[in-house]
Amino acid sequence: MRMKSLAIVAALALSTAVAGCSTIGSQIFTNNYGAVTDAGYHLPRIPIEKVPFKYRRQIVDYDTREKPGTIIVDTQNKFLYFVMGDGEAMRYGIGVGREGFEWHGTARIALKREWPTWTPPSQMIRRQPELAKFAGGMEPGLKNPLGARAMYLFNKGGDMGYRLHGSPEWNSIGKAMSSGCIRLMNQDIIDLYDRTSVGAKVIVL
Repeated sequence: MRMKSLAIVAALALSTAVAGCSTIGSQIFTNNYGAVTDAGYHLPRIPIEKVPFKYRRQIVDYDTREKPGTIIVDTQNKFLYFVMGDGEAMRYGIGVGREGFEWHGTARIALKREWPTWTPPSQMIRRQPELAKFAGGMEPGLKNPLGARAMYLFNKGGDMGYRLHGSPEWNSIGKAMSSGCIRLMNQDIIDLYDRTSVGAKVIVL
């Protein structure tokens, strides 16, 4: 009888441990990178198994005095944090500006656009003349560099020219290869876009 009781206790302990793992696992959104139909566009599945685990969307402990709704960009470690409060944040893997295009500072989200048009700035066209054909704007779509969503960063001087945006190049996450914009996987920018309000503070470290 004693052996049976011990077996029951052990089984309950194992059940609790498994439940605990499930609770922790539910904070990591690895399964949220499947194919998505959005506004008539069919976003393909991201082969998330090829993306380092740390860059997958997940809720993490994050100690900050910034209020919920603030976005904090850690360019060195290639993370973007959306402050949720209660010591937690949603963390996303990002791609950042390559050498010579890094920047730091504080901005705010002034505009939000779903499936935005991309217009390369004149400086970019001078560096890459082949982009001149998009001087009037590149139509939204799966190949558009801004991806499924874009949020436009402004400061006291107006439009900074930088965006938080999606990207079809999921394999660029964790790397420094943009012209200063902060890029996320398309499925992640959709999630962040839905959480973020116009006027939100953005801190780029």
